[in-house]
Amino acid sequence: MYKHVFMGLCIAFASTTTFAAAIEGYWKSIEERTGQQLSIIEIRKGDNGQFNGKIVYRYPNAHGISLSNCTKCPAPHTNKPLVGLEILSGFRQDPNDPNAYVDGLVLEATSGRVYKGKGVVSGEGKRLRMRGYMGVSALGRTVVWIRTNSANP
Repeated sequence: MYKHVFMGLCIAFASTTTFAAAIEGYWKSIEERTGQQLSIIEIRKGDNGQFNGKIVYRYPNAHGISLSNCTKCPAPHTNKPLVGLEILSGFRQDPNDPNAYVDGLVLEATSGRVYKGKGVVSGEGKRLRMRGYMGVSALGRTVVWIRTNSANP
């Protein structure tokens, strides 16, 4: 009898426990003011255990023009093609929250600015709230990225 009670408690506990949503994969960035799709970013875990992200696809804008090079980016990224450009670097999983990623850097390709960054993946793993900031997190901006299945639109 105790064996059945113990197994029942284990199943009940397992069903109420949430699992961490992985940041690895493909994410579609969207311009929050216009709703326009910007890029698809691939996030992968490096050999050092940190997470990095690069642009794997760039959508054309509403006028059919696609920004192709990072003209305003600091060296060594100046005038590099946007597709293949690493825009996220050094993120690590927060030991206190398995859905949060901290201590990274975010390169905003349109302005060339580099920000400190952190991100939180939703419990379902379908949205990534990416925050870039200077100094303190309160002085920053959050964008929401949507998970997608591939590097192609």
